[in-house]
Amino acid sequence: MSYTPELVDEMNLLVKFPMHSDMEGLKIHHDAAPPVIAAAKRLYAKGLVTDEDGGYLTYSGHQAVEHAKSALRILTGKVEVA
Repeated sequence: MSYTPELVDEMNLLVKFPMHSDMEGLKIHHDAAPPVIAAAKRLYAKGLVTDEDGGYLTYSGHQAVEHAKSALRILTGKVEVA
């Protein structure tokens, strides 16, 4: 299995979600780039976020973000400072 452009869009959106608080989320506005809007809708359909336009991470969404950020750190060799 390889990464499709759609999965890359989803991963890029996921890593933008804040992890330090369950009270913070993302709002994808109607004038965002079409691939970002579509990625948000797919993440919602997969049960990773609470709303089609972003919202908050679900429990599964938190897990996905943790893994996505870990993979990104490993592949880029960068340590993220929280």
